[in-house]
Amino acid sequence: MALANSLLCSSSSFSQIHYRYRDFNYAPQIFSQPEPSSLAFSPIRNKFSELGNGMSGFSKKKNIVHASANDLNASASSTSLDTGSVPIPVVLIDQDSDSDATIVQLSFGDRLGALINTMNALKDLGLDVAKGTVLTEGPVKQTKFFITRLDSGRKVEDPDMLERIRLTIINNLLKYHPESSERLAMGEAFGIKVPEKKLDVDIATRVHVKEDGPKRSLLCIETADRPGLLVEIIKVIADVNIDVESAEIDTEGLIAKDKFHVSYRGASLNSSLSQGLVNCLRYYLGRPETDTDSY
Repeated sequence: MALANSLLCSSSSFSQIHYRYRDFNYAPQIFSQPEPSSLAFSPIRNKFSELGNGMSGFSKKKNIVHASANDLNASASSTSLDTGSVPIPVVLIDQDSDSDATIVQLSFGDRLGALINTMNALKDLGLDVAKGTVLTEGPVKQTKFFITRLDSGRKVEDPDMLERIRLTIINNLLKYHPESSERLAMGEAFGIKVPEKKLDVDIATRVHVKEDGPKRSLLCIETADRPGLLVEIIKVIADVNIDVESAEIDTEGLIAKDKFHVSYRGASLNSSLSQGLVNCLRYYLGRPETDTDSY
């Protein structure tokens, strides 16, 4: 159905999408598993799954091992760290850099170890996980994984599975590095310490579209993170008949910074389409508890 003019969306045929994020139905282990979906990149159009709707401190120095001795996600060696400062966890899912595999990059200061438990949890999702490079930039150690589907050997293109990958990694961070909960959105519901800073969704949300050649545009979204966010964004984009070709999903603590290469009938978006898409995304992302009977 068409959205009312008060929604600030274009008057073209935008179907409403009703959902409630607070149900938290996506994350593995802590959350229940979502059902498989036919929604996928390149292109996606009207293939929606039956998803569960959802979803400065002191300077005293200490030598710390940041998890139990049997935690293979923890750093095996003690490091000198500022005990009053918890680094920002970063989970980056890259669909653009490698044509054959989905690249996942994970960092949490210098506190991550071999990440064997995280790799095993990802394999339990039916994925083939190969550990790639480990880079150290100052106090931050970045670990990179190359992920493909076991059944096809291809990169992951299903948004549902990409969200499960993201939430599986965050779930393991909360489990093996509980101190991360104060820097993660899901720490509010499932962590030992809730985030001290809470984001105003309307203020935190930024959406814009820019040119990226004659055949596609680049959609950039920055908003407060929450479970199921990726799938809901994909649904809104598809509902305005715009195709998603690839994506980069970046979770930086409480903030989600996502980029999508999008097109309309094989071409980049014109100014009218771009503005309509931006308005719709701003509307939906600014209302994380939208209900079925709201309109």
